[in-house]
Amino acid sequence: MKERLNALEVALNNELQEHRFYLEHARKTDNPVGRAMFEQIAAEEMEHYARLRELHGKWLKEEKWPETVPLKVRNTVVKDVLAKMIREAGQGPAGDKGDLEALETAIEFEANGALYYARLRDQVADSHEKAFFNLLADIEHEHFVSLKDTMEYLTDPVGWFRIREKGGLDGG
Repeated sequence: MKERLNALEVALNNELQEHRFYLEHARKTDNPVGRAMFEQIAAEEMEHYARLRELHGKWLKEEKWPETVPLKVRNTVVKDVLAKMIREAGQGPAGDKGDLEALETAIEFEANGALYYARLRDQVADSHEKAFFNLLADIEHEHFVSLKDTMEYLTDPVGWFRIREKGGLDGG
């Protein structure tokens, strides 16, 4: 029990740090794609934080996994952000060094977050607990995949379009 409560406290701290990181980099970047991606993930991390904080408070009070906490978070829409921004902006500018470094850090955050929540999921027996941590692991993984895709786009927009458009050089 104490170990899982400590794990929730670590998760709370991580979600808040990630939220702040994404907001900071959304303000710093001049790239509209990077800004939209960072803003969306910041909002999702804050929702995770709020849900975990609610869970933590009830767990402290009841000393067990609470039955009354809405153990859901909204599904991530982060994968749609890149597609929407590209539709609106077209083939935008490549990312600058600061954008790419921030994305590398963010990719590492999300990979670690997905692993952390998956480990929590695997350590518990309660089906509600397991489902909740599985959902968080899946969302962090989706953030990871979307950030990797954004990194590819900002590193080489022309190559990114070539791959996604599935064009061929067969002359047909």
